[in-house]
Amino acid sequence: MNPLDDPRLTAMGLLAEVHAGLIARMQPALSASGLSDIDFETVLRLGRSPCQRLRMTDLAAQTGLSTSGVTRVVDRLERDGLVERVACSSDRRASYAALTDAGRARLEAVLPVHLRDIESCFTGLLSDDELTAFLATLRKIRDVVRPCATAGTAMARTTGEGSQGSQ
Repeated sequence: MNPLDDPRLTAMGLLAEVHAGLIARMQPALSASGLSDIDFETVLRLGRSPCQRLRMTDLAAQTGLSTSGVTRVVDRLERDGLVERVACSSDRRASYAALTDAGRARLEAVLPVHLRDIESCFTGLLSDDELTAFLATLRKIRDVVRPCATAGTAMARTTGEGSQGSQ
């Protein structure tokens, strides 16, 4: 067998093509909202988290940003009034990024268009069973390649602080 015909290469190539295509399809709605890709991901992750906040370290892990990278994003979103920092009552070293009312309003404004885009070129192409299997497969792979992406999940279950880890 020719190594260039290996189905593993095909799988990686298709995944890269699908990701690039989805990002390109989603970009106009995000641009219209005034949010960059990473700004939207940050606001979305905060919005989907218990109490609409995450520890800065968990937010960094979930977005794949470095600590300094997530600090810059949160600084920018804070300047725009979409996010605020909140001190952790149980650990002075930790702080949270929390979605503000303005951030929630911005997220709610862009979400219907974003969900429509997702439905039209992604999830709407799959049956319910296919989507369930696909999500399970993605989580299985994610748990190996980015196990830190669920950071905050255990804490969310016990204290209401953290994230859903289901994104």
